[in-house]
Amino acid sequence: MPKHIDTAPKPENAVLVGVINQEQDSKQVQEYLEELAFLTETAGAIPVKQFTQKVNIPNTRTFIGEGKLAEIEYYVKDNDIDLVIFDDDLSPTQLRNIEKVLQCKLLDRTNLILDIFAKRAQTAHAKTQVELAQYEYLLPRLAGMWTHLERQRGGIGLRGPGETEIETDRRIVRDKIARLKEQLKKIDKQKATQRKNRGKMIRVALVGYTNVGKSTIMNMLSKSDIFAENKLFATLDTTVRKVVIGNLPFLLSDTVGFIRKLPHSIVESFKSTLDEVRESDILLHVVDISHPNFEEQIHVVQETLKEIGAVDTESYIIFNKIDAYTYDKKDEDDLTPKTKANYSLEELKKTWMAKNNEHCIFISAKKKENADIFKQMLYDKVKEIHAIRYPYNDFLY
Repeated sequence: MPKHIDTAPKPENAVLVGVINQEQDSKQVQEYLEELAFLTETAGAIPVKQFTQKVNIPNTRTFIGEGKLAEIEYYVKDNDIDLVIFDDDLSPTQLRNIEKVLQCKLLDRTNLILDIFAKRAQTAHAKTQVELAQYEYLLPRLAGMWTHLERQRGGIGLRGPGETEIETDRRIVRDKIARLKEQLKKIDKQKATQRKNRGKMIRVALVGYTNVGKSTIMNMLSKSDIFAENKLFATLDTTVRKVVIGNLPFLLSDTVGFIRKLPHSIVESFKSTLDEVRESDILLHVVDISHPNFEEQIHVVQETLKEIGAVDTESYIIFNKIDAYTYDKKDEDDLTPKTKANYSLEELKKTWMAKNNEHCIFISAKKKENADIFKQMLYDKVKEIHAIRYPYNDFLY
């Protein structure tokens, strides 16, 4: 019997780099690097080491200090590292200078997220959106990375007098961006027609940070089988399902998850996908209550909703994953002030969450805890809107 040869590519080993500055202290940077590690694993690499440096003003040439860069260089060379990932966006000059020193593949946060989006995109719509964002990221960086892009146009006399290869590439990329934008316009028109054809059914949209359980909630409510896993950006394409609770039908959509420092090009490219959010009657803002930094995640989602113009829609906060919530119980003789980590779930429910948000509920979609209460709350709200929109359909109630 011939010996089986494993042809699967070996996962790349990655080093992660973050900076401490006036906007983010060491604790926050550690949390951000943990998220970057999760992103790295989602992309298929193995994070093996983290480096941090306190930097008040980023070095215009190398982002971090030369001493720290030398430290990373030694580690990369001594430990068979394939990839170095920065948690912040790097300028073309910084990318070029750091690459010269490290002599290995270098990514910044935006490039990593774009790579994951490209991997996750399934439909023509999502692929076009991601490709547009990739080309817009690439355009200002062409001088630093000789990509030998496949020529979309060719023939004698293509280049003007004195035109360089990089300038030609820039023109090719600009042409590609223009074509992709035209493709998106056509797809957007088709999507708008589809939404129009659904009539005036009440629309409910699931929004939230990535990996908070939106797809699991969609599966619980619609009894469908939407792809859901413990990875970032498991859902890129907006999925819409008809749901009936009691005797009331409505449309439920599951949208792409948001994330801290979501690249502007992605937000722009995916604005059409997020039309489902803007045109919804109710937003269900799903929050992972078990995440230590869930309050910042709430803020990130709210800011992104502002950016896409979806702040006036009535929303409910759905605190999910109560089954995974843990806390550090304080000893009775411990007189130090309580922190967020010391609150039990019951104590947490009595804080600002319950007081300032009438529309909030605590559930576990995975374990279906409080699922009936959640469905009743949703039914009541849909019924209220339905009664206003269809005042002559009293027989439904």
